[in-house]
Amino acid sequence: MFGPVPCRLPGGIKTCILRPVACVFTSSSRMAKSKFEYVRNFETDDTCLKNCYIVVRLDGRNFHKFAEQHNFMKPNDDRALGLMTCSARSVMEDLDDIIISYGQSDEFSFVFKRTSNWFKRRASKLMTHVASQFSSSYVFYWRDYFRDQPLLYPPGFDGRVVLYPTNRNLRDYLSWRQADCHVNNLYNTVFWTLVQKGGLTTTQAEDRLKGTLAADKNEILFSEFDINYNKEPLVHRKGTTLIWEKVRTPVVLNAPYSLYRASEVVHYIDTI
Repeated sequence: MFGPVPCRLPGGIKTCILRPVACVFTSSSRMAKSKFEYVRNFETDDTCLKNCYIVVRLDGRNFHKFAEQHNFMKPNDDRALGLMTCSARSVMEDLDDIIISYGQSDEFSFVFKRTSNWFKRRASKLMTHVASQFSSSYVFYWRDYFRDQPLLYPPGFDGRVVLYPTNRNLRDYLSWRQADCHVNNLYNTVFWTLVQKGGLTTTQAEDRLKGTLAADKNEILFSEFDINYNKEPLVHRKGTTLIWEKVRTPVVLNAPYSLYRASEVVHYIDTI
């Protein structure tokens, strides 16, 4: 910005020259201040307590209907499980403060380290970012797993945030989710075996399993269908655990040396 500066030339002739003048701009923070700013007082402080593990758990919304309309195989569809794991990896790559993830069926849990300061530890920010990254990845990678099945409509995932102050609390949480995987998968395996191989209707299979214990379900599988539940795929029985590990990576093809980099590694392990 320029401003006029008067001056007098020889002979009494008056003129002026332009001299640069500093321009002062109003900052956006000052501009934002107005009589309406009081509405910010209605916002709640959802900062997560420090020194606690932050766990964000996602669950598929109306996934029974989604699975039916997209022809998921029963009782387990490895394509769907693979897509869930791929989406979880995408989240971990985006938020490297996640130290471990565990998933089964249509849910996935993401554990942030105690010292994480992502989004200033705001629960709403963490939950919405994880949910949106996971959902968009699920849609983005759909064709990699369901080549012959078009995506009829976008899926939805709801989320929640829970804090766990101790290692034991966190371990018990992961054990709880894996116990849920055991219970649900055993029931679904027997239920759909009775329907697909036993010729029962879904109502008859449900009635047959009422009041049965885990031992009873194992006996039905083994004695009637020669199925040893303990030999079912680990991913179905134990769920999927993702952790960061150092992986040796060649610098160039056939090079005699390599580098280590952090990568998400899949495990099917017991947490109980």
